[in-house]
Amino acid sequence: MGFIQDILKEIRWQDIIDILIITFVFYRLLLLIKGTRAFQMLMGLVILFIAYVVSKWAGLYTLEWLIQSLWSYIVLALIILFQPEIRRALAQMGQNPLTQRLISIEESKNIEEIIRACVSLANKKIGAILVIERNTQLRDLVEMGIPLDARITKELLTSIFLPYSPIHDGAIIINGDRIAAGGCFLPLTLSPNISKSLGTRHRAAIGVTEETDAVAIVVSEETGTISVSIGGDMTRDLDAAALRRLLTRIFQRERKKERNHWLGKIESLFPRRMKESIRKIVTGEELSK
Repeated sequence: MGFIQDILKEIRWQDIIDILIITFVFYRLLLLIKGTRAFQMLMGLVILFIAYVVSKWAGLYTLEWLIQSLWSYIVLALIILFQPEIRRALAQMGQNPLTQRLISIEESKNIEEIIRACVSLANKKIGAILVIERNTQLRDLVEMGIPLDARITKELLTSIFLPYSPIHDGAIIINGDRIAAGGCFLPLTLSPNISKSLGTRHRAAIGVTEETDAVAIVVSEETGTISVSIGGDMTRDLDAAALRRLLTRIFQRERKKERNHWLGKIESLFPRRMKESIRKIVTGEELSK
């Protein structure tokens, strides 16, 4: 007990903050790569490290030398292998309440580009399916498609689904402000309650939204109508105004929920009498006065 007490006396409050920050960073990194190929690669590196420790302990000098020679290339390999995850992590760093105003403006522009593309495709009766990722990540679907990582524009979205495009039959996945991938194949719904008049695109849209919280937009090749599927439920025959209202309502609600989540974390750091002031500052009420 005396030894433990001596250790506790040496711990500063800065050390506690340091440990919490490092723990949070590692936790977020694991969440970021969980369920992806990068996670499997990380497990391979862990196994390699364990093999190095065992070879050093057991006196396996040749194996120890071989593994030690590889470590000089590990940093470069990590940057190459985890490039998508590193980019995504840096993008998520900007998703905090203090930058939500700028993000919401950019999000509105992206929604407008999506609407313009859908209306253009509907007028030409060109089939399309666009899946917008929300909280549930769609990495498995993205990895099976053609990586694009492109800016969201009406012209690019339209060109992807033109009949002569090599990836026009699949869906595109939109992640944040980027088109993550095209030519993606989605799981079809197995529900017996689906109308037989619905085609493969509509069934795929319902299927992916049954399994995730994504938003799927479908343009019918036969009728030229626009439909949206959320939570396995499909709203059909939407015009541009109705599509705009629906998408805006969905993502405004999501931003508000995320903002309240961050506010709760920030407020927990301050005394009760300061919480109301903090909320006003973060939400912009003080700035608008």
